Amino acid sequence: MRLLHTSDWHVGKTLKGHSRLEEQELVLREIVGIAREQEVDAVLIAGDLYDTAAPSAQAQQLVVRTLMGLAGTGAEVIAIAGNHDHAPTIDAYRPLAGAAGITLVGSVRTADRGGVVEFRARSTGELATVAVLPFLSQRYAVRAAELVAQTPIENTLAYDQQLRDILASLTTGFRDDAVNLVMAHLTVLNGKMGGGERTAQSIFEYAVPASIFPVDTHYVALGHLHRRQRMDAACPVHYCGAPMAIDFGEQDNTSVVCLVEAAPGTPVRVTDIPIQAGRRLRTLKGTVAELSGLAGSVGDDYLRVWVREPARAGLREEVTALMPNALEVRIDPEFAAPVQASRPASDGGVERSPAELFSEYLGTRSVADPRVEELFRTLHDRVTDNRSADNRSTGS
Repeated sequence: MRLLHTSDWHVGKTLKGHSRLEEQELVLREIVGIAREQEVDAVLIAGDLYDTAAPSAQAQQLVVRTLMGLAGTGAEVIAIAGNHDHAPTIDAYRPLAGAAGITLVGSVRTADRGGVVEFRARSTGELATVAVLPFLSQRYAVRAAELVAQTPIENTLAYDQQLRDILASLTTGFRDDAVNLVMAHLTVLNGKMGGGERTAQSIFEYAVPASIFPVDTHYVALGHLHRRQRMDAACPVHYCGAPMAIDFGEQDNTSVVCLVEAAPGTPVRVTDIPIQAGRRLRTLKGTVAELSGLAGSVGDDYLRVWVREPARAGLREEVTALMPNALEVRIDPEFAAPVQASRPASDGGVERSPAELFSEYLGTRSVADPRVEELFRTLHDRVTDNRSADNRSTGS
């Protein structure tokens, strides 16, 4: 049978205030097209369909259209909630989704209540058994009283054991004559971050070793870490990664979906299929003159620009005039690290003027622009003059 593994769509994600729904629609259409072209028997979506627990109506419409499109290819569609999703809402859609041939699992369930999904491949008639494990927060896996009373390492071990127990229960029914699969949204120890994950829910306390997955599992389809990677384990354990870079920390990641070919009693074959849609994210560094020379080569890429010049008034506007897709403009930290200026002692008790204090502040921020200092002096004099006039008019 042929399976398509994808995860971490993060529909509704914005980048520096810019909506990316149009890009996300193109990416998801491409995934539907791949499912149709490859004639897959099932699509496994390993969590984080949305970027937020309260997605916009437009984001929900896009996810629903995509799930319907995948189901329209004739494939089984199984999706679980990730840490960005609102699990109760995902579960609320279960009856409607089920009527459309889509299986949604928002919360951890026992095998007999939806924690195990079985289907027969339309291409081969072979049986597949899928143990599904949506994201499980540590605060739910480990009781609050234990979190308070136990040490962090004890809590980590307790979380590890909870997931082991859950997986052991869900995989008890694995069969020799079936393709046995696990789909989960979690952090595996030694996994490499993609760059845009929610760090608080990806740290060591939430990580488990790859050894928790049963050795007789044909394939483990993971979501949560946005970098494509295979984990070292006794069975095939794969993160497919996010299908598009969601932040500049992911600009060098390769976006793919995983095509998995599996049969009972034989090793799986995994093929990465690149995703072509979506705008590239790039970081450029240079002086304004150097950036001007690069302006014609960036196309429609979204840019993060690190300027290798001291800050000055109007610098951002100069850069964005050259590169309208520059979503972030900052001074290159390697070029202009903040200066730790020491405050000189006053001379004979004479206090420094506001202009001198402001000039010192600009030095700590690596700003060297006489125009800014002159503007400050002008505004300060204007405010001071107005205040003096007000005092005279009131007789103070």
